[in-house]
Amino acid sequence: MGHLTVRQRLAALFTGALLLGAALTPSASAQAPESTTWTGTWATAPTTVPKTDATAFHDQTIRQIVHTSIAGSALRIRLSNEFGKQPLKIGEVHVARRASGTDEPTIDPATDRELTFSGKSSVTIPAGAPALSDPVTLRVPARSELVVSLHLPESTPGSTVNSFAAQRSYIAAGNVTGETKIEPQSVTERWYFLTGVSVRATSTRPTATGSSGTGKASAAVALGDSITADTTLGTNHRWTDYLAQRLQGPGGPRHPVGVLNKGISGNRLLHDPNPPAGHPSEAYAAYFGESGLKRFDRDVAAQPGVRHVLVLLGVNDLGHPGNIAPLSEKVTGQDLIDGHRQLIARAHERGLRIYGATITPFKNDTLGFYTPENAAARQTFNHWLRTSGEYDGVIDFDAALRDPADPERLLAAYDSGDHLHTNDAGREAMARAVPLRFFK
Repeated sequence: MGHLTVRQRLAALFTGALLLGAALTPSASAQAPESTTWTGTWATAPTTVPKTDATAFHDQTIRQIVHTSIAGSALRIRLSNEFGKQPLKIGEVHVARRASGTDEPTIDPATDRELTFSGKSSVTIPAGAPALSDPVTLRVPARSELVVSLHLPESTPGSTVNSFAAQRSYIAAGNVTGETKIEPQSVTERWYFLTGVSVRATSTRPTATGSSGTGKASAAVALGDSITADTTLGTNHRWTDYLAQRLQGPGGPRHPVGVLNKGISGNRLLHDPNPPAGHPSEAYAAYFGESGLKRFDRDVAAQPGVRHVLVLLGVNDLGHPGNIAPLSEKVTGQDLIDGHRQLIARAHERGLRIYGATITPFKNDTLGFYTPENAAARQTFNHWLRTSGEYDGVIDFDAALRDPADPERLLAAYDSGDHLHTNDAGREAMARAVPLRFFK
């Protein structure tokens, strides 16, 4: 090329680049990588712990039970060290379906799968971070129970937790993650470090006529407090569990919708826990979790497959100040409206549909929340929610649960006994109050 002009040399280089590009470009017959969409089938919201909680694990296995919403052909889990102050070492993780016909922490051994993280059986999660497992093939039935076993080989503080799981978890000595049966050293009603299970969702579901509906799976996230998190121990009777059942029955959408419960007992929309100095709530307020506004990105927007958001928050904002939070944090109905407008804006920014729920009655509650002023603030907020059109839809839990003879009270048939929280019948009524058209 020594005798070529500059223009000829450039032309030759350009032609060579084209030929090299053609050689590196896959032909039309080459198989492209499989596109996989993951959808949440179960989730919980993590919190930190108070200084008085010294729970730690020492070369132990935590076997935890979770209840799925939608089916899938493969799964992956999300672990969290988001409230840890040091790296979290996980020695080994197994997942399996729970053995049928038992309330014990026993797995179906044919379904046992070891999970990996970037191809390795162990993972160290930095402080403040989550970790996703690699996918594993396993048929996951809808509304079934999975068993997730984590081995913690080192001394590990229980720093990232949901303390109000209403589901038993089992602590055993050593690494027994792959054992069919275990001998627990202790039993707790908490979930530790485990915050999500997502599936490669089945894209069809039977309809009322027996034919198959089609459509891309999606997830609905319920952002709430104890009224959303509550269930009778071990029964999976949260209102979101009942909603998952409705979505898969007659009148439900033609595509699978996972239902993810991000309720935290004691949670507020506008404020983090802030127990008064010397108050007994210093021993437990940290379990109430960060405010709904603060945790929205992690607990809602980051959920796999999320398309719908259902919000029930505000009663603790009214009831905590002057009770287990400073009186200076007292809120008005307008304060709640402004906070909910932020949730709406942030959901719409991400292309999500968001539905607001009216705050339920709590007259004569045993927790000291009710005052005429708080009742008026509730009514101000509920009126705005019903009439403003700012949410994409309204879920009128207040109308579904109130006593017609005294609308500031829960109907006795739905009252757990504290005049604030619902019983199983009340939670089922809440699920019936959610319009299924939202998900179509």
